[in-house]
Amino acid sequence: SIMVKGGRGGSKKKAQSKSAKAGLTFPVARIGRALRTMRLAKRYGAGGPVYLTAVIEYMAAEVLELAGNAARDNKKSRIIPRHITLAVRNDEELNKFLGGVTIASGGVLPNIHSVLLPKKSKKDA
Repeated sequence: SIMVKGGRGGSKKKAQSKSAKAGLTFPVARIGRALRTMRLAKRYGAGGPVYLTAVIEYMAAEVLELAGNAARDNKKSRIIPRHITLAVRNDEELNKFLGGVTIASGGVLPNIHSVLLPKKSKKDA
């Protein structure tokens, strides 16, 4: 068809999600809507939800990567809460970030204080 002057009508291009535009997997629109409903500010820019989504996606990927490694170390193909705990607590920065966080049925890091270990007998020395 003939293009209408002013650039309106004519070529219809397929709708593209905000996530697709930003090259993200997590939903930008949903996080934007959550931001709006939380009423943290009267108004917010178009880039805010995109940035927040990118940060959340990165953090999730980081935790999943380490938890996947922990699962593989335990010869398991599925990630369970225990693997997430091991991943987070063994990573210095994630441990600091999730310092006040308890992961349900995650357990603790295997650790026995050196004072509690049995003493070396003098005969062995």
